[in-house]
Order: sequence, then C-alpha cells, then structure tokens
Amino acid sequence: MKYDYKAVEAKWQKVWEDEKTFHVEIDHKKPKFYALVEFPYPSGAGLHVGHPRSYTALDVVSRKRRQNGYNVLYPMGWDAFGLPTENYAIKNHIHPKIVTKNNVHRFKEQLHSLGYSFDWDREINTTDPEYYKWTQWIFLKLFKAGLAYKKEMPINWCTSCKVGLANEEVVNGVCERCGSPVVRKVKSEWMLKITEYADKLIDGLDGVDYIERVKTSQKNWIGRSHGAEVDFSLKDKPEKLTIYTTRPDTLHGATFMVLAPEHKLAAGLATPDQKEAVDAYIYAASMKSNVDRMQDKEKTGVFTGTYAINPINGAKVPIWLSDYVLADYGTGAIMCVPAHDDRDFEFATKFNIPIIQVIAKDGEEIENMTEAYTDAVGTMINSGEWNGMESSVLKKEAPHMIEEMGIGRATVNR
Repeated sequence: MKYDYKAVEAKWQKVWEDEKTFHVEIDHKKPKFYALVEFPYPSGAGLHVGHPRSYTALDVVSRKRRQNGYNVLYPMGWDAFGLPTENYAIKNHIHPKIVTKNNVHRFKEQLHSLGYSFDWDREINTTDPEYYKWTQWIFLKLFKAGLAYKKEMPINWCTSCKVGLANEEVVNGVCERCGSPVVRKVKSEWMLKITEYADKLIDGLDGVDYIERVKTSQKNWIGRSHGAEVDFSLKDKPEKLTIYTTRPDTLHGATFMVLAPEHKLAAGLATPDQKEAVDAYIYAASMKSNVDRMQDKEKTGVFTGTYAINPINGAKVPIWLSDYVLADYGTGAIMCVPAHDDRDFEFATKFNIPIIQVIAKDGEEIENMTEAYTDAVGTMINSGEWNGMESSVLKKEAPHMIEEMGIGRATVNR
C-alpha cells in the first residue's frame, strides 16, 4: 500500500487547525512547559533547512510534553524588521509593508505544511504597531534608567550606501547590495547595557537545566573576567594609555603594548618617520571585519615610533598597532607579556621584541624560549619585590596591590 502523504498530512493538519488542537488556555492543574524557538525573519526566499532543523526538534519535545500531561505553549512569530526585508524591497521595488506581508504569508504556508504544533493564536509580528509600541516603551524605560546609551563603536560601513552593515551583508569585502567597498568606521551607536546584568546572568546559569557545554559557552559569550586596569604614561607625551589585563601579576614581563587600529590615540602616536606606515596599516585594518581579524593566522602590525613607560619598573616599552586587538574589548589596548601568552609570543618572535619570563616552571628559568609558558602555576621571577611568590596567589592579589601602588585599579570586565 502506498502512503499518500499529501492527503494524510493535509487531512490532519486541517483537523488540528479546525479543532485548535494546540491552542493553549491557562490551566493551573497542569504543569507548564514553554517551548520557544528563534523567530525567523521572513525573506522572499522562504524557509531554509536551518528552520525545520531546530523547529522539528522542539516540536517533538512539545508533543511529548503534551502526552505527559503538560500545558504546552509553543508559539511562532516573525522578526520582520531589519535589513533583509529592506534589501529585498529595494531590489524588487516593492514597498516594505507589502514585502513583509507577502513573505510572512509564504513562511506561514510552509510551516503549516510541515505540520508543526504551534499555537497560531499566539502569533506575533514585530512590524505590528500593537507589538512594537511595547518595544518602544521598553526602550524608553531603559533609556531613563541609564541602560540605553550611545557609544562610538567600529562598524561595517558601506562607502556608497552610507549605512552600517551586518557581517552577513559583507561579501568578500564589499557590500552585498551595491558591490562597493566596505570599511570599518567608528560611528555613534545605540547600546543596551546588558553588562549591568552579567553577574546575574552568569550566576543564574547554575540554576538551569542545561548541559555543561552549553553553560560554558553562555558564560564565555556573556563574558566576565577579573583583573585590573593599569595606566601607562607615554614618553615625551602628556597622554596616558590605560590597558585592561586579567594577569596584572605578569606586569614585569610586559615588553611591548598593542593598540587596536581604531583606538582613539592610534593615529596620533605615530612619529613623523612612522606616520605613513601607521596610516596605511590603519586603513588596511579598516577593510577587515572582526571575524576576519580573529581568523587571520599570521600576526601583522606596525610600530608607532612611540614608547610607553611600564609603571611598575620604569621600563620603556614600544607601542605597536595590530588588528588582533579589537577596539570593543576592554580599553582597546593591551600590555603584552610574550613569555606567557601564545599570541604575544608569536608577535614578539616575528618582530624581534624581547621576551622576559616572569613565572618559573618547577623553579627554573627557561633559556631560549621556543614557545610561551602559559601555565598559571609557578614561582615569580624577574619581578622585583614579587620574586618568590606563587603566581596563583599573586594573580588574585595583584589587582589590589596595583591599586595600592597608585598605578591602576582592580576591575571586573563585563
């Protein structure tokens, strides 16, 4: 007997729709289960395989929970604002409102045909004024509470469209829409201060039923690190450079500094003989996305010609620019301890910068280092009054010691 899937599936999908099988009413007698998937942004191309991949998995869980006696809410909606709709409307010369309506209809038809157990009475659309009046209300509440603010940030900037682009809209260094070059440009952006809740978000993960791998990835994404901000004075210049580090205990081993090319002081640090090289490097970095910069296998950089003064020992350290440092992490400037950091070691080796070991493994200093010693356990050496201390102990105490010395402050970076 041949299974006529078209007839059978259409029959039962109509029954589910007519009888509102998956409609949810408040029922305090049943345990609650809320199944939530990421709402798609409806494009003219329709669903792609990534949509049913995740929706099917949670649909199976939702159906099982219903069989187990749970009151299940499994909603669907449309993240319909944004550049994909705008780009489609511009390309096809159709008003965005019509584009959105047609695309939502197309997506909904496809989801119905797949037979998902969504409660369509709970459907939302982000372009519906009855929906976005609440997102606007929320934004005003955040703004009044100081949680929505403007900040200058490097973004992908289309040189022709004169708009900011998402990473996905930059294809081989050019704008997906018009084909013009895309550069990194510092612009004033609206930000939401989610970092205010980093501690609560991270600590709250201990109380949810997630697998450990997911918890770890969430903690890394939210980001919280304990360390110190340290102030470096500049030789023959009035400004100061502030860096953030999670390893202030290794300050004696800092033999150079690296700034993000977008750092506000980057161009101004160039000495006359280095200005041309610095300007060229800053421009080249502006043509790369953050993703590209993090994936580059070979470190690149340029010496500014200017030196900073290590505040803990008075040593003169050269200031470099390199695109492996991002402007939106910490202060956009780092101190580099090549003996104990792989990236710094690679950079120092390539540009022939001194390497000073400050943590001794098994109590011995390594001669002719061929790789960075990144193990945090060991004894401090070449570190002045810190010599002989256990690095694991000093790592915890150094932020406050630096604060007492007046050269920085203990900081939690979120």
